[in-house]
Amino acid sequence: MRLLDRYLLRELLVPFGYCLSGFLVFWISTDLISELDELRKHQLHFTDIVAYYVVRVPEMLVLVVPIALLLALLYALTTHARHQELTAIRAAGVSLWRLALPYFAVGFLLSVGLLALNELCVPQSTEAAEKILNRYEPQPTNAPASRWLRDFGFTNTRQHRKWFMKAYNLVTHEMFALHVEWTLDTGTAWDISAERAFFREGCWTFTNVQERIFPAIKGAFPTINQTNLLTMAEFDETPEEIESEIKISKLSGIREGKKAQLSTREILNYLRLHTENNLKTAMLETKLHERLASPWRAFIVVFIALPFGAATGRRNVYVGVASSILICFTYYVLAQIGLYWGTSGSVWPAFAAWMPNLFFAILGFVLIFRIR
Repeated sequence: MRLLDRYLLRELLVPFGYCLSGFLVFWISTDLISELDELRKHQLHFTDIVAYYVVRVPEMLVLVVPIALLLALLYALTTHARHQELTAIRAAGVSLWRLALPYFAVGFLLSVGLLALNELCVPQSTEAAEKILNRYEPQPTNAPASRWLRDFGFTNTRQHRKWFMKAYNLVTHEMFALHVEWTLDTGTAWDISAERAFFREGCWTFTNVQERIFPAIKGAFPTINQTNLLTMAEFDETPEEIESEIKISKLSGIREGKKAQLSTREILNYLRLHTENNLKTAMLETKLHERLASPWRAFIVVFIALPFGAATGRRNVYVGVASSILICFTYYVLAQIGLYWGTSGSVWPAFAAWMPNLFFAILGFVLIFRIR
């Protein structure tokens, strides 16, 4: 079967390369036309615009690769069917599932690659594109101040701990003029005020500390202690989790949160500190599952392309193009409906994000068994 597999792969990968290149050019051209006024407003030069779209390629690939693979599969399968090659292969005793093994392998490898790209490159490329877009904006006279976040606070609802600080250094992760309120499961309240805090060897260390411990007994006087150095191994909030908190807290609304490119790690870091059930956590949980589900579109399209492309030899390329457009439209409509349900808290976020994949996978199985 190696000869057959190589032949099927060659007949797939060539049109896939053309489709991928064509869709990328189309996507970039469409985006350039719609964003031209915005790019002019930021006074970007030609080289800046080229760099802007180069760093955005990973983000576009996540959307374009499944569509390109779907069209390439439909083209390859309809070509094989039109020349009676599929009939000959199946007459030789090769089942449709075995014939499709190279296609499933390509879809699986592309999905794994997109999953890694979505996690490792897309958030960074979005930030890099934003920097290019604003590179000619007037910078503040106190540029080093950009390393500091002023009057910042967050709540670790999982461990009932509140942090407030006058300043947080985004580079060294030091806190200044901070106050921490902590309620233990026993009802004891712990109040810490410190001049400075730094993260070393997995622990937060406070300097010039005043701590007050309020017993759970009603009316009892608090215990007040003062020390120059206090290490709290119980405080497990890491700088990485705090940075995720900072990034997500800057999202002003649910709509902005949907558009933000957040990595899986950043979302998990935020959800680790927040157990409250509200629209923001529902949006983030839906976005988390959507980031895990969307790369597998490249694998799911094989289930749909196989019955559509191999069902009959009378189909031509134009029918394949029309079919791919209809399938993509239906898929993205279902995806948007699922995201709306998930972010509004109407359904379980995992189901909302994975619903299109499940629907098309089941539909593909049914259609494939019907043509066997």
